[in-house]
Order: sequence, then C-alpha cells, then structure tokens
Amino acid sequence: MYPILEARELTNNIYFMIVKAERVAKNCLPGQFIIVRSDENAERIPLTICDYDRAAGTITIVFQVVGAGSLKLAQLKAGDAFHDFVGPLGQPSEFCKMPLEELKQKKILFVAGGVGTAPVYPQVKWLKEQGVPADVIVGAKSKSFLILEEMMASVAENLYITTDDGSYGRSGMVTKCIEDLISEGKEYDVCVAIGPMIMMKFCALTTKKLNIPTVVSMNPVMVDGTGMCGGCRLTVGGEVKFACVDGPEFDGHLVDFDQAMKRASIYRTVEGKKFLEAKEGDTHHGGCGNCGGDK
Repeated sequence: MYPILEARELTNNIYFMIVKAERVAKNCLPGQFIIVRSDENAERIPLTICDYDRAAGTITIVFQVVGAGSLKLAQLKAGDAFHDFVGPLGQPSEFCKMPLEELKQKKILFVAGGVGTAPVYPQVKWLKEQGVPADVIVGAKSKSFLILEEMMASVAENLYITTDDGSYGRSGMVTKCIEDLISEGKEYDVCVAIGPMIMMKFCALTTKKLNIPTVVSMNPVMVDGTGMCGGCRLTVGGEVKFACVDGPEFDGHLVDFDQAMKRASIYRTVEGKKFLEAKEGDTHHGGCGNCGGDK
C-alpha cells in the first residue's frame, strides 16, 4: 500500500497529492509517469510525475477529474492509500540524457496548457538544478483554472502567464504568446509543449512555422504501461510508436495528431477497441516484434 500524505483540490476539479512511494521516488526522472489503482478492483490510471523527493521517498501527482476512475481518486484523503503505484514508466526527458555542457548552450522554452503544467514543472526544476535556465509559458482558460503558479515561478527563468479570456496575465492562447515572444526578440533552440492534444498540435504547427524544434508529451489512452494493450499506439514520422514505452515524449513536428486524437476517441469503447485490433493487426500492440514497441 502507498499512503497519501497530503491531498487537496487546487481548483476546478484539479487535485494535488503527495504519496509515499520510496522506490518510485528513488528511480524516477522528469518526463516519466506512474500508473495507479485506488483499490484492487479499480481501473488503472496513468498520471505524470509532477515532483519527487528522493530523501523523503515521496511522489507528487496532479490530476483532473474526467471520469469515474479519476473521480474515485479525488475522493481519497490524507491517510488513505493507493493499492498500486507502479513506476517509473516511460522514457525520461531527452534533456536528462544530454551532456551538461551541450544542454547549457540551449535556449529552452516550455509551453504548459492546463494540467500540462504538472509535467512541465519537474523538467524546469531539474534544469534549474543543473544550472540551465528555461522560459515557461503557462496557459489556462481563465485565472480560476491556473495551477502551480508559485511553484513554477520559483524554477522558471521567465514565467509568462496567458489566459484565453484575458482575465490574468497576457491575453490569448499559448500559440499567440509564443509568436509574441518571438516578435519581442526572444530566440529559442527548442520548445517543449505539454497539455491537451489539440493544444500540442497547434503549438507544433506554430513552432514549425518559426523553425523551432519541438518536443511534445503524448497522453493517449494507456492501460498497462507496457505497450501490450495497444491503447497508446501512435504514428510518428510514419512509424508506429507506443507512448507508454517509446515516449511519452516525441518530436512534435512528426506526430500525426489528427490520427492520435481520432484513435483515442475510438478506443474508449469496447467496440472501438475491437475495431482497432482488427484494423491494425500485428502492429496493434507493442509485443508484436514488428513495430519497436516491445524494445
């Protein structure tokens, strides 16, 4: 069992928890995720690691209630415990693998949309710890949907808040903020965009126009975290990939977002799963040996 040390609602059905999970905290890196179950009969829910404390053996998670499973998670309180807390899963951020001197030469921009602020935070924090500054754009529908502002401000070199309705910070979507920063004279070698799939799609379209290489963190349906279920199958640069084992980060200019969004919608029904299994054949899951998802 994995005890919950702290649990609170941040805003508008978005929840924050600190969980005791020593082995995960000891081994995780920014960009990775975990899969949780509240009890032995609960569904598996993938959640990005928002923060970790190796000394305390704790993991911080932030999630939004979008269905019955996440609603059940939101009802847990400090003192309760998760039945399963599996991780770290997925590949760490590419930044963690780069030589430090090379990394220090990069001018980095992060773009966070909504709950995507949670997985952006540990990457920016890790970079700051390495002495690498990074600018951050955080976008939200309105001020009431904004999360983790103080935490992000403590690690970002420059933090730009933008709201769709102009109720706080700059006015407009994150794509407008990207273009505005470039117009103001900012230059970036790489952009990392994390948020709703539609937001990442348009961020990638914007940065491609601006010739800024872009990384996105894909969040399709995941079930087992091993590539075997076929839920998180993607096409990246014409090749089949699985977000849970090959990602979750990919080249945003190569991801087929339209296919990913359509597929995620289809996969949510039993009939849809069977349809995709039949249509995709041997490449439906990552254990086929044909697509790389089993490596």
